[in-house]
Amino acid sequence: MAIRLSLEEDRVEETHEINVTPFIDVILVLLIIFMVAAPLSTVDVNVDLPASTAQPAPRPEKPVFVTLKADLSLVLGETPVKREELGFALDQAARGDKEQRVFVRADRSVSYGSIMELMNLLRTTGYLKIGLVGLESGPAEGPSPQAGTEPAPASHEGAPMEAQPAEPKP
Repeated sequence: MAIRLSLEEDRVEETHEINVTPFIDVILVLLIIFMVAAPLSTVDVNVDLPASTAQPAPRPEKPVFVTLKADLSLVLGETPVKREELGFALDQAARGDKEQRVFVRADRSVSYGSIMELMNLLRTTGYLKIGLVGLESGPAEGPSPQAGTEPAPASHEGAPMEAQPAEPKP
């Protein structure tokens, strides 16, 4: 409650105006919290991606993601799909454009052979442009991490990575 002092008669008068400044401050803080938290809560499919040190490639406007989960089930975008229906579902997602790049995400625990089976399935359906998705991490300097240790935290998830040819060591 605000009080106004009158110098003429030494009376204290109450003002009947609401001070909205604290209310606006609280609203702005809540707005900032929601702006930061909203992108973090839009994870489509929970996948433990391996990390990569390759430079991220530019992401297309509407990428097509095929996810191979730990239980070897397939997810196209956010929709689970059976292996035998993958070609038809990809045609719908890519609007029949076989030249569109398909980004493959796979859980860290999935074997290399299972990833190759998925890539062969994509090739037989006519999608030859395949990109692998991984977590971005820092440059690989020094020895590789020991088994059982966690990789360095990634700056963002789901960045398409350009494949870099390995150089032979002398």
